[in-house]
Amino acid sequence: MSIETPAQIENQAQKSLGTSAARNLAHTTKSEPQMQGITSRWLTRMLPWVEVHGGVYRVNRRLTYTFGNGELEFLTDNGKARVIPQELRELPALRAFDDEEALSTLSNLFEQSDYEPGEVVAEFGNPVDQLYLVVHGKLSKIGVGEYGEQQVTGILAGGDYFGEDVLVDASAIWPVTVKTLTAVTVLVLPRSELNEMFDRTPALRRHLEQYTAAAAQPQNKQGEASIEVQSGHSGEPLLQGTFVDYELSPREYELSVAQSVLRIHTRVADLFNDPMDQVQQQLRLTIEALRERQESDLVNNPEFGLLHNADHKYRIDTYSGPPTPDDLDDLLAMRRSTKLLLAHPKAIAAFGRECNARGLYPSPVEIDGHRVPSWRGVPVFPCSKIPISHTGTTSILAMRTGEKDQGVVGLHATNIPDEYEPGLNVRFKGIDDQSIISYLVSAYYSAAILVPDALGVLDNVQVARRQD
Repeated sequence: MSIETPAQIENQAQKSLGTSAARNLAHTTKSEPQMQGITSRWLTRMLPWVEVHGGVYRVNRRLTYTFGNGELEFLTDNGKARVIPQELRELPALRAFDDEEALSTLSNLFEQSDYEPGEVVAEFGNPVDQLYLVVHGKLSKIGVGEYGEQQVTGILAGGDYFGEDVLVDASAIWPVTVKTLTAVTVLVLPRSELNEMFDRTPALRRHLEQYTAAAAQPQNKQGEASIEVQSGHSGEPLLQGTFVDYELSPREYELSVAQSVLRIHTRVADLFNDPMDQVQQQLRLTIEALRERQESDLVNNPEFGLLHNADHKYRIDTYSGPPTPDDLDDLLAMRRSTKLLLAHPKAIAAFGRECNARGLYPSPVEIDGHRVPSWRGVPVFPCSKIPISHTGTTSILAMRTGEKDQGVVGLHATNIPDEYEPGLNVRFKGIDDQSIISYLVSAYYSAAILVPDALGVLDNVQVARRQD
């Protein structure tokens, strides 16, 4: 039995028409141009969109006496951390203090201190004699329950602070015990240094006295000026008068814009339009890219993005790193009528692993024909625009939505010139001397948080799988 070599097979005469030649006479079946960058964009789909006239949306609120409550930022040089002077205005008592020289002097009074895991930094019942700024690491706040049992009342992480009462109350005592969970670096300001600062800077002392007086005004637990209401009376007592005060400088959101100039050669537009219109396909993919940028800005933009504009009072940290059912319960408990949770797909997977480890299997919910994971009946939507840090941590957002519920809303303007989609227009720019057609594609959008508790964030969510 002889075996033909490849050369012998190649030299054999062809007996039929080859497929490569036959394709020259045949039509091909083509798909539309595909794009890997298109995501589900659940945030854009689930936000209620509010029509904005004049390009600006003003959020009017009741007068609030509490300020600041932000996250501190630090600079590190040769292993030594220092707080940025202007960042001290994130402390409630210093929010309206704008003396840069005094803030710079105050920032230099902080001293760095390091703690090992399990150390007690502040103990319940002792005088508050130091202000602590957390540079990095994690601490737990431990309180005493009604029956004497210890209970964790909160978690502190990098950017947080505690002991701020040292600024305004000389007789303050620690309401909880603060204990380290990991290795922690803090900046510490002793009361003795602060008192010397008061002597050198009378303006700072006067500011803190004015802040204390404002904080003593009648207010509700959210810090809003009280509306006096009388109940439980009988007969004809004299009723106290009241009024609802408003913020004098409400926040205004100006619509942001994402733009691109689409260029197409007239020869392509004229001759290569069968079976698909080249201009329409180019436009479709450009719009998809703009919509992806829109959702990324809704999450990450420093001016109006949800991650950057969440009130620090409604940001919490995970207890142990991975997102556990307990963490999500705490996140949901911070507001009424939470409509949705938003998380990176890897965070959703990490939460699924924690549920599996506890034998929990939450039922999915159906949204617009899609089965979506949920927790406590609240859908958990994936959003790849939420960043994951180099340390493998991310955030999970929980929000109430809609104007009626004083939630989070998207902002856009419709009925704009040359509108192609709601809030997006395509404007013909002309044809240049090189026969290139240009179109300006623009999308206008923003987002607003109507009241602070409408949005909560679970920070420092570990998404990597732990090694057993």
